[in-house]
Amino acid sequence: MLNRLRGLIADAAGWTDFQLGEPEFEKLGHFTTNAAFAVAKRDKTKSLEAAERLKTNIAAAAPKNFIEKIDVTPPGFLNFWMSQKALQQEFARIRRQGEKYGQLNIGKGGKAIVEYSSPNIAKPMHVGHLRSTIIGDSLANIHKFLGYRVVRWNYLGDWGTQFGKLIAAYKLWGDKRELERTPIETLLKLYVRFHEELKGNPDLERRGREEFKKLEEGDRENKRLWQWFRKESLKDFEGIYHALGVKFDVEIGESFYDKDLKPLVKYLGDKKILKVSEGALIVPLDAFGLPPALLEKSDGASLYLTREIANLFYRLKRYHPKKILYVVGHEQTLHFEQLIAVAKLLKLSSTELVHVKYGMVTGEGGKKISTREGSSIALENLIFEALTRARKVVDAKQPELSEREKDKISKLVGIAALKYNDLSQSRLSDISFDWDKMLNFEGNSAPYLLYAYARLRSILKKARLKKADPKFLTATNDLNLVLELSRFPEVMRKAGETCFPHYIAGYLYDLSRAVNRFYETEPVLKADKGIREARLALIDTAATVLKTGLNLLGIQTVEKM
Repeated sequence: MLNRLRGLIADAAGWTDFQLGEPEFEKLGHFTTNAAFAVAKRDKTKSLEAAERLKTNIAAAAPKNFIEKIDVTPPGFLNFWMSQKALQQEFARIRRQGEKYGQLNIGKGGKAIVEYSSPNIAKPMHVGHLRSTIIGDSLANIHKFLGYRVVRWNYLGDWGTQFGKLIAAYKLWGDKRELERTPIETLLKLYVRFHEELKGNPDLERRGREEFKKLEEGDRENKRLWQWFRKESLKDFEGIYHALGVKFDVEIGESFYDKDLKPLVKYLGDKKILKVSEGALIVPLDAFGLPPALLEKSDGASLYLTREIANLFYRLKRYHPKKILYVVGHEQTLHFEQLIAVAKLLKLSSTELVHVKYGMVTGEGGKKISTREGSSIALENLIFEALTRARKVVDAKQPELSEREKDKISKLVGIAALKYNDLSQSRLSDISFDWDKMLNFEGNSAPYLLYAYARLRSILKKARLKKADPKFLTATNDLNLVLELSRFPEVMRKAGETCFPHYIAGYLYDLSRAVNRFYETEPVLKADKGIREARLALIDTAATVLKTGLNLLGIQTVEKM
């Protein structure tokens, strides 16, 4: 329906670059477009005149019983009301697609690598890792739904000068027994102490660099310590990923590319894009308006960007992806601008490289959380708090449930609340935690959506679905719900193209509200037979779309709440 309407507008305008969406207020119609503004500019006429001309041409070209009404509002918007028959036919089309509704096959089987989470070895995962993990997992789900073959990649921070600092700290102050008993906590304490001691002893910086250089050169003791740190960290991470329901296809970190760095530097030199600056190797990026990319320090040590370029070479050769998404915080913007610029200089491939940046998780007063200062909140503790608070809410709301049911529901609700709190907001925004809002069964929250879904499933359990005729959907709330369902494919397209999952979250909230309005005003089980079957089919379709959307956000549904 929406595509057909877009086609009618495009034909009448002789123009395809326009917006078609929902008006701000329901009284302004089902859909609105700004197409007249572009036409007026092209034809050097007034916007209202262009809009009236478009209205006439669209009405003349539209199929019978497709558009009920077209209206023009200043300064030149066109508003459309779809006919009852068009909405009924749209529901029949949606119904035929079933669980595949919304799949647009934009990817056409091409590969998309989604890099996300990417915690640092030897440090506990903290709340700052939550956003990358949640946003990346959702984008991987979305791209798979849109027809890509997705590779979920956890690019571990398991190499770099920080390991020299950690090894130095262990050799200076480490206790083997304490480290064996509580590895991650002990390693964090050592890392924090190193930076505290550094304030009064600048020579520690040199010691850290030396230890990392030894690690790069294959020093047996340093490599043994590094391998042990890595092994213990991965065990710790796995528990968190399991709790969040997150999985990866590939867990390869920076260390994997260490062997490729010297050949890479030689290759870049052969390509004549390297220059020596104060003994260091750089790639000038003046043509892109960027500072030079530092690839090798004057002491020969590699850098994060060097390994990133080696990583890109590997991915292009091994996977031939259509696109690569780097789900990494906005503070790394310059890094990815330089990476993309180097890729363009080398003319590596047509692969689309996208830095999916996001804001911070902030503490009290909007203060950034920092591992280095030891003030971060461990992600494990945050998850525990979410589950504990969710259990209290479930105990209060549903005391009649069994302990097993309460346990299951509270786990789903707690994790859903964490995810939805993030994904319901623009990824560019900083986020914080308002537990009362996150766990509220009313308003824009995960519990509200989960309850809306469970309510629909409860109705469907009371009746058998039979063949339904959409012609019985005539009430305003029937048709409004069909209209809301019709928006889903366009929302999916927008979320996929922009990498903003909050478009899906916002849509699911609107759909849930439409479902609740429908249920509160229109009889279903007690309606006459034809209406009853049509409305049951409408409820079943709404439940399917709700479940699909929530799953795309990484949120599991529950049949009973």
